[in-house]
Amino acid sequence: MTDLKLFHLDVDGRDVELRGSTVALEVELQHRIEAGMEAMLGIRFLASEYPTGPWHRGRIDTLGLDENNTPVVIEYKKGADSGVMSQAVSYLSWLCSARHEFEALVKERLGSEVAEAIDWRNPRMVCIAASFSHHDRVAVHRLHERTDLVRYRVFDGGLLSLLLIESAPGSASPAQARQQSREWEVATRADRHGKPSVQAPPGAAPACLQDLYGELDEALTAWGEVEVAPLLHYIAYRRMVNIASVIFRPKHEAILVYLRVNPEAVELEEGFSRDMRGIGHLGTGDLEVRIASANDLEKAGPLIRRAFEAA
Repeated sequence: MTDLKLFHLDVDGRDVELRGSTVALEVELQHRIEAGMEAMLGIRFLASEYPTGPWHRGRIDTLGLDENNTPVVIEYKKGADSGVMSQAVSYLSWLCSARHEFEALVKERLGSEVAEAIDWRNPRMVCIAASFSHHDRVAVHRLHERTDLVRYRVFDGGLLSLLLIESAPGSASPAQARQQSREWEVATRADRHGKPSVQAPPGAAPACLQDLYGELDEALTAWGEVEVAPLLHYIAYRRMVNIASVIFRPKHEAILVYLRVNPEAVELEEGFSRDMRGIGHLGTGDLEVRIASANDLEKAGPLIRRAFEAA
């Protein structure tokens, strides 16, 4: 992944590169990200410096719950990696052994409904540091844990940049995989008419939508490095945060795409696009786009481009 470069226009009308630096104290970075982490990372803040008890012997820098209801451990280093990954793995181990404690914390901070919807299949760790080595970037793909390596820089004028350096999807444990299989068996159980009650399992489009989804998937992954994460109720296309969520509606032979786009900046079209703010729905994103044909997909192209260019 290439380096992020920022430029500003000087008094002579020339672009001059801004030179980034690191924070003086690690806690400065932590407090700043905790104050804006939902907008920056798509993660809801739960706790800071959370104690893990005598066995794990430490305090988790930040605990959170992401937009897909996945538990998240966030660790920071003001300089190079310097053990941040191994520390995060240790804390993730604690998290998986303290489910009831974490659920109680979510209930206290975000409410009972959110606590009941926690997805424990693949908890996530986010490591934020000034730099990561090549070996760090290779190592994350050998871990079973879902991991994001994020590089930060601070600039004059109060600017902060976060760049996703490496992302590994991790893998659910065999027990979690069996549970996921059982959940999908229930979710797709036929109704009295013999048709599936909801969409197909994660990542698998129903037969009637396979060709259309293949083209949609190409459109959603054409904008550089994108992680495709099949979840219980939708497929998330994400970088640092979810950019798009895909839901299949086989009964209507349509695909719903929820994009990270401000509906106020779009000319809405009845039957094609809809403002979802204030309307509960599966997936994330404020703009719903309904795709039932190649023509719909072509119309959706500029909206998809807008979502990814703004990410």
